[in-house]
Amino acid sequence: MKHFDCVVIGSGNGGLGACCKMLKEGKSTLLVEKHNLPGGFATSFVRGRFEFEASLHEFNGIGVGSKGGQTGELYKEIGVYDKIEWLEIKNAFHLYSKEEGIDFVMPIGLDNCVNACKNLCEDGEKYAKQFLDLCKEIYDAMKYVSDSHGKPDIEVMKSKYINYLTMGSYSVNEVYDAMNMPHILRCVFSAYWCYLGSHCDELSFVHYANMIYKYLADGAVVPKHRSHEIASAFVDRIYELGGEVYFNTEATNILTDENNEVCGVKLNNGEIIETKHVIANVSPHVVYSKLLDEKAVPERAIKLCNFRKFSGRGFSIFLGLNKSPEELGIYDHSYFIFDTSDNVKLYENMKTFEKNNGQATVCLNHVNPDCSPKGTTILYFTTLYNEDIWKDVKEEDYYKFKNKIALKLIDSFEKATHTNIKDHIEEIEIATPWTYARYTGHPQGCIYGYDSLYDDGLMGRIQMVKEDHFIKGLRICGAYAERLLGYPSSFRSGINEANRTLKDMEEN
Repeated sequence: MKHFDCVVIGSGNGGLGACCKMLKEGKSTLLVEKHNLPGGFATSFVRGRFEFEASLHEFNGIGVGSKGGQTGELYKEIGVYDKIEWLEIKNAFHLYSKEEGIDFVMPIGLDNCVNACKNLCEDGEKYAKQFLDLCKEIYDAMKYVSDSHGKPDIEVMKSKYINYLTMGSYSVNEVYDAMNMPHILRCVFSAYWCYLGSHCDELSFVHYANMIYKYLADGAVVPKHRSHEIASAFVDRIYELGGEVYFNTEATNILTDENNEVCGVKLNNGEIIETKHVIANVSPHVVYSKLLDEKAVPERAIKLCNFRKFSGRGFSIFLGLNKSPEELGIYDHSYFIFDTSDNVKLYENMKTFEKNNGQATVCLNHVNPDCSPKGTTILYFTTLYNEDIWKDVKEEDYYKFKNKIALKLIDSFEKATHTNIKDHIEEIEIATPWTYARYTGHPQGCIYGYDSLYDDGLMGRIQMVKEDHFIKGLRICGAYAERLLGYPSSFRSGINEANRTLKDMEEN
C-alpha cells in the first residue's frame, strides 16, 4: 500500500489550497478527485463557439498592480498568483429594484462610492461615509485579529476597534437601525447580501462588512481564462511541489482504526492509501453519512449536521448571444435585479417557484472583451432556492419546467435593462439544483454550503473550530466549513485546515 502524510479529498478551492500548503511544508500529499478535471465549481465548459464560466461572478481580496489583498498574498505565498492572468472589474454592480424604483450603478473606490450616494437621499454622502468608515474599521480589526493568530491585545482592540467589539453580535439590519441609515442606502449597501445567501436580519454585520469593504475599496477581479485557470494553476503547483493527483478516482471510504482515528483512505478501484491525516473538501453530510464507518461518527457530529440548514440551491442560465453587448444595450459587468430590496422578503420568496424572481447576472465581456468571438456576448444568470422544492418536480416535467423558470428570469432581465436578448440566443445551457447535485455531489444541489444564520455565521463558526474537530486525523474544508462560501473563503478554509493538520502532526 502507498503511504502519504496527508490525503486531500476533493479538488475544489479548499482542497487545492490545502494540498499546496501541506506540500509547501514538506508533507507528502495525495489529492484525490472523482472528476477528470480539477476545481469543483471553479471550472468552465464549452457550448458551440462559447466557453462559459461555470460559477465565478467575481473574486475579491486578490489585488492587482499596487493594490494589496489578503487572498492575493496567500496565492503568492503558495506560488500560484503569477500563474494566473487577472482582469479588474470596472464597477462594483448595477442594482435594479422594481418596488423602490432603483436603477443605480455602484462604482469601485470608497470616495467614488460616497460621491455616488450623495444624491440618493438627504445627507446621503454623510451616511455613506459613516457606513464605509465603519466597514473599514471592521475589516482592519479582523485583519489585526488574524495577524495576531487569534490572540489580540485587548487594549489595542478597545482603543482602535471598539466598534468591532460593540457590534460583534449585531446583524446587518441592527447596525442600520443603530445608524438611522436611510432606506435607499440600506437597499444599495445590502445588494451583496445574496453573495452570502442569508438575509440581513440574520446576517452577521462583521462578516458582511468585511466582505463589502473588500469589494468596494479594492474592487474585484476575474481570471482571464475562466476559473479553470485557477484550478489548473494549483494543479501545476502541486506537481512542482512533488505532490500527486489521482483524477477519475473517488474516495469511497475514510478508514479508521480501533480508536476511531484516521488510518487510511479506500478508493473506488479497491486501492487503500495509508495515512493518518485526511482533509476533506466535501460536505460534512456526505463525510459522516457515506465516507465514514457509522461506528466512528460521534453523535455530536450528526447533531451538528442536523442543526445546520442548507443554504442556496443553485439555478443558472448560460447564454451565448450573437450580438455584442453594445448592440444589445448591456453596459455593465454585474447586475442585481430584484422585485424588492427588502432582502428578508426576497429570502422568503426564494423558498417558492412562483415568487422567486431575484437574480445576479454577469456579462463577462465587460471585464474580458476577448471572452467570446467578436460581435457576440456571454451572459449568465444565477438565482437561489432556499428550500428543497426541486424534489417536487416530476421527471417527465423537468425539461419543460426548467425552461419556464429560465424564460421568467430572462424576461425580468429584459424588462429591467430595456434590452432584447431572447431573439439573439445562439447557445443556452440551464443548470438546476439537480444538475449541481449530479456534478458536485452536494446534497440537494446546494452551492452555498450551510446557511449563514445568526447563530451559525462566521463568528460563531470560528469560535466552534475546536469543537467541530470530531475525529482525530480528519479535517473538513470548503464552503461548509468555518469560513463559509465563496472562492476566497473556501480557499482560506483549505489553508486554515492545512495549518491545523500540520499542528496535529506536531502533537502526535
